Amino acid sequence: MKPCPTTSRARQHRGEGSRTVAEGRWRRAASTVWRSLTVWAASTLTMMAMAGILPDFQLQSDNGDSLTRVALTAASGAGAFAVLSALVWPLLVRALLLVPALVLGLVVFFLNGALLLFALRLIPDGRGEVSPETAVVVAAVMSAVASATGGALAVRDDDAYRRRLYRLADRRRRRADHGSACPPTPGTVFLQLDGVGHEVLLRAARDDVMPTIGAWLRDGSHRLTPWRTDWSSQTGASQLGILHGSNHDIPAFRWYEKDTGEIQVSNRPTSAAELQRRAVEHTGDGGLLTVDGASRGNLFSGGAEQVALVLSVAARRGKENRSRAGYFAYFCDPANAVRTALSFFAEVGREIGQSTRARLKKRRPRIGRGGLYPFIRAFATVVERDVVVAAVIGDLLAGRSAVYADLVAYDEVAHHSGPFGRDAEKVLERLDRSLALIAKVAEHAPRRYRIVVLSDHGQSPGETFHARYGLTLQDLVRAGCGLPVPRKAQRTHSGAEARAAVRAALHRPVEETARRGKRHEPVVLASGNLGLVSFPDVHHRMSREEIDARHPALLATLANHPGVGFLLVRSEEHGAVVLGARGDEVAIGDLTDGQGPLADFGPGAAEAVRRTDSFRHTADIMVNSWYDPVDGEVLAFEEQIGSHGGLGGAQGRPFLLSPTALSEPVEDGGELVGAEQIHHVLRRWLREGHGPQVPLEDSRRHAPDVASFAAAPPEAQDKSV
Repeated sequence: MKPCPTTSRARQHRGEGSRTVAEGRWRRAASTVWRSLTVWAASTLTMMAMAGILPDFQLQSDNGDSLTRVALTAASGAGAFAVLSALVWPLLVRALLLVPALVLGLVVFFLNGALLLFALRLIPDGRGEVSPETAVVVAAVMSAVASATGGALAVRDDDAYRRRLYRLADRRRRRADHGSACPPTPGTVFLQLDGVGHEVLLRAARDDVMPTIGAWLRDGSHRLTPWRTDWSSQTGASQLGILHGSNHDIPAFRWYEKDTGEIQVSNRPTSAAELQRRAVEHTGDGGLLTVDGASRGNLFSGGAEQVALVLSVAARRGKENRSRAGYFAYFCDPANAVRTALSFFAEVGREIGQSTRARLKKRRPRIGRGGLYPFIRAFATVVERDVVVAAVIGDLLAGRSAVYADLVAYDEVAHHSGPFGRDAEKVLERLDRSLALIAKVAEHAPRRYRIVVLSDHGQSPGETFHARYGLTLQDLVRAGCGLPVPRKAQRTHSGAEARAAVRAALHRPVEETARRGKRHEPVVLASGNLGLVSFPDVHHRMSREEIDARHPALLATLANHPGVGFLLVRSEEHGAVVLGARGDEVAIGDLTDGQGPLADFGPGAAEAVRRTDSFRHTADIMVNSWYDPVDGEVLAFEEQIGSHGGLGGAQGRPFLLSPTALSEPVEDGGELVGAEQIHHVLRRWLREGHGPQVPLEDSRRHAPDVASFAAAPPEAQDKSV
C-alpha cells in the first residue's frame, strides 16, 4: 500500500537507519525535557512573583525563609500544579459535560484555583498558603505564563513543532486504522466567512487587509468566483442549500407557517432541526458531509457524523447532543480558557471604545450597540472563532475527508458597525490569520488538503427603515390596516447568528416565538430588508382581492411608501403579481430584469422572485425595501446598518475561492446562481481525486473520534496524547 506523503516526510525528519532514528529520539527526548524544565522554571518564577505581589499568598513559614527555600517551595507547588492539571483536568471536564458551555469557561477558573489550593497543600511543612479568591488569580496567571512559554519555545524550535504535528497525526491515524497507511486521496476543507461579500473580499485582498487571501490570488494557486444568492440572502437559506442541496420553501430568515401556526426562525435549534429534516426528505440525501465529514460552527450538520457547535443538533437532549463538544474539548485545557478570556474582555473593551468613538463623532448611519451586544460580539469574534479554528485543526490532524466550518465574526460586527468600516476591517485581518494558521497546519496533516473559502451572502449598507421614517414596517402595516399604531415604535431585534450561538451555549431558547396578538391582526416579520406580512386567521395564502376587500388601503400604503421597493402578492385574476409605486403592476410571468418594479435590483431578480412565489410558505405579502443602485444602500427592517435577507446590492453577491487544482466552478464563463448550485459544485470537487465515494457506513466505521482532541491547540494536543 502506498504510504501517505506526510508519513514519508515524518520518516525523513526522524532519520533513515537505526542510528539516525536513535539519535533523533535522543534529540527529541532532550528537547522535550528542556522545554518542560523551562516551562517549570517560568511557572516557579511566576509563583514567586505573585507571592511577592499579593499579600494573602505566601510561600514561606511565619518565621521567614531564605530565597533558596522560597524558590524550592515555589518549584514544588508549580510542579504539583502542573501534574494535577495534566492528570485531573480531563476527569473534571467529563464530570461537567452537563454544564452550559459558556458557564464551563468561567468554572474553569475556579477549578483551576482549587487545583492550586490542593497543590499547595502537598508542600511539606505547610509553607504554601493562599486564600481561595487569590488562588483563582494565581492559577490563571500561571496557566497563561506556562502556555505562553510553551508556545514561544515551540515557535522558536520549528523542527520540534513540525515533528510534534507529524507525531500527533501518526498517533491519531494509528488509533483510527491500527497502523494502516493513510488515504492517498486528498481531503477538502470548506471555510465559510459568514457575510463577507465578493467586493469586500477583493478590496481586503488588494489592500493587504487579508494577506493570505491576497497571496493565494497573486500566485495563481486559487481562483475567485462570485455567485448570486436566492431572494432570501441569509445564512439559513444559503447554508441549507450548500450543505444539503435544497433550500426549497425557505422564503426568509423567519416566516409564519399557516398550516402549523408556528413561526420558523432559521437560527432557532428546533427550527434548524426541522429545516434540515425537510431538506433531507426533499433530496433523499444526507448531505455534503456524510462520508467521513465534520461540521463545525454551522446551523446545519450537512450529514456529518462529527459535529461541534452545530445548531440543528443543539435541539436534542441527552448524550446524543454533541453540538457543544468543541467547547468542552477546548476548555479542558485551562490555558485555553485563560487565553480566550483575556482576548474576550479585550474585545469587549475594543467594542465599547469603537462604539463610543462612533457616537462622539456622530457617524451616520448608526444603531445602538449597548446592553449585551459587546459580549455577544466578543463571543463571535473570539470564543467561537477560537473553538471552531481549533476544531478544524484537530480534523486536519485526524485526516478527515471533508470539513465544513462557519466563522461568523465578520457578519456580527458588520451588522452593527457597517460592512465597509474600520471595525469590520480589523475582524477581516484576524480571520485572515486564522486562515493562515489552518493552511500551515494542513501542510503537516496526514493527507493532502484542498482549502476552499466561501461565503453564504454579502451585506448591503444603509440606515434602518425606522431611523429614516420614524416607524417600523409593523407600524406601517398596522396603519394600512386601520389598526392603532403605538406611539413608541418597538424595534425589531437583529437576527444575527452569533446571538443564537450564545443562547444555545447557555442552554437557553434562541428566540422566543413572536407574540401573534389577535387572530385577525397581521403577523409582520423582518429578515434584513425583506418583510413578510401574514394573516393568521386565513388558512391559505390570501389573494390580492381578499386583502383589498378586508383592508382596502394596505397594499397601496405599502407599495407607494418611499422606503419600499416592491411587493409580491397573488392575484385571483393574473396569478402572482409584483406591485411597485404609482400603480406599477407586473404579472410574475412577465417579469423582466431591469424593467418595471424590479428595474433597480439587477440581474436575476425576476427569476429569484418567481422561485420564491412557488414556495408553500410564502407570506401573503412579501415586501422588499427600497434600494439605491448608485450607493448600493438598502433600508433594513431590522436594527442593522449592514443587512442581508432580501434583494439589493452586495448582500446577494457572495464569493467562492477555490484552488486551481480543482475543476472550474462553472464552465464557459457562466454564472453560479443559488446555493443549491454551489452544493453541486462542492460535491463534484469532493469526488475529484477520489473516484466513487465509499459507503457511509464504511467511512464511519474507520473514522476516529477526536471530539476531545479536535479543539485543542498544538501544545494542548501534545499534552492530551
